[in-house]
Amino acid sequence: MSTITLRIELHKPTLAKQVMYQKMTEMNTEFANWLLLHPPINQATSKIFKEFSNENFPSAVVNQTIREVKSQKKNQNARTFRKIWCCFNNQNLKIEKNCAFYTVSFPTLEKRVGVPVVAKSFQVAWLNKIINGTVKQGAGKLYQKKKKWYFAIPITWNVESTQDEKIMGIDLGLRYLAVASIGTKSIFFKGSHVASSRRRYASRRRKLGQAKKRQAIKKSQDKESRWMKDQNHKISRQIVNHAISNGVGVIRMEDLTDIRNTAKSKKTDPGRNLHSWSFYQLKEFIQYKAEMVGIRFELVNPEYTSQTCKNGHQAKANRNGLKFRCKECGHTCHADLNGAINVGKAISGLAT
Repeated sequence: MSTITLRIELHKPTLAKQVMYQKMTEMNTEFANWLLLHPPINQATSKIFKEFSNENFPSAVVNQTIREVKSQKKNQNARTFRKIWCCFNNQNLKIEKNCAFYTVSFPTLEKRVGVPVVAKSFQVAWLNKIINGTVKQGAGKLYQKKKKWYFAIPITWNVESTQDEKIMGIDLGLRYLAVASIGTKSIFFKGSHVASSRRRYASRRRKLGQAKKRQAIKKSQDKESRWMKDQNHKISRQIVNHAISNGVGVIRMEDLTDIRNTAKSKKTDPGRNLHSWSFYQLKEFIQYKAEMVGIRFELVNPEYTSQTCKNGHQAKANRNGLKFRCKECGHTCHADLNGAINVGKAISGLAT
């Protein structure tokens, strides 16, 4: 089973609707905080809302909030929730298509309303799958971000590999952010332009820091974060497209759990600091894009993948920078490509 979340913007809701959404959020947050202190929370049903307030409130939201509070109460260290957005299960949140437009309908304080949404090109296919029932729709969350209102809707579907079991291995690094290998075919993603751009961001923030312009620093950080996300989207899309065109059935990547503890990088160089590049995000993008097209995704233990020759000889001296030369048989290869090949073979086993 695979899951992604569609974040769909509501199309220009009226001021009255925005005020109502905000009121629903405030009321829901107050109700959730009241539930935290309510003794019989484990037996609570939607009827308990009458003990909290006489105002009209959708029972669909009440039930979802009770479930959320129940699940979070054990791990809730704070005495109150800062904000609990209204959630609607798949029985109360309906996605429909009217002519060329898509709408979401859900119960509110007044009545059930249907609101048009801004459906981006890549979201249209998923909305159609929700409508025809080929994917499972989860509980949607109504939330606000930067003065705009959205619905976050998780969708789940079964992943069945429809391609031959060719395997792609992917090695991650700094000089080359990613190297993907399929047998004798490979694709490289250089990190030099990325390092250069990140140095410029870091240099600008140093100057802003000297001028004590904190707000400008925050904007620069946000801009760099968006840029990094865009880079990861482009890399992951090219990798998955390369896999599709070569009939790959499985993509394997290194397990990144301990990458911050084991990887070495030049800490003084912001452009080549492995710890600050979002490799985990890149992994997430590759995984969900692969699974969307029926390619299985697996994580591999990274031990010795960069030091092992194709003949099985493993030695730290085999690798020198980007050069790999086996001390036993003399086999030579690009070091990152050799790592990608070994990741594909899962020489250290699959991560558990």
